[in-house]
Amino acid sequence: KDVPLKQVEAEMDGGYGIYAGDRPTWATLVFSPQAAQWVSREEWHPKQVTRWLDDGNFEMKLPYVNETELVMDVLRHGGQVRVVAPASLSATVSDQLRAALVANGTEPLDHSTEHLMSALSRVHSLGP
Repeated sequence: KDVPLKQVEAEMDGGYGIYAGDRPTWATLVFSPQAAQWVSREEWHPKQVTRWLDDGNFEMKLPYVNETELVMDVLRHGGQVRVVAPASLSATVSDQLRAALVANGTEPLDHSTEHLMSALSRVHSLGP
């Protein structure tokens, strides 16, 4: 059966990376000014929407179907990116960061050190 190219493109461009076929969810990421120097020049997805924020941070909104590949790309930016939405993506990134700490012999921070995380967040200009 022949399938029109536009139909194939619509199916394949729906989500981030190699995953396609389901209804996309939109992620909102905010990058620090340091990371924004590079990220602002990258195309993560043909339908991404980007803008510079008044505080010098860089916001990117993009669709994804399966979070696997997007999580890997977010993690490579470490503390220079914050997942604003959706909460499920933010939770997955946080879980992966905690797992990396444990795998490398460092215990994850507990709730008594929330003030340190808040301070670190302000240092990176990514908000609380």
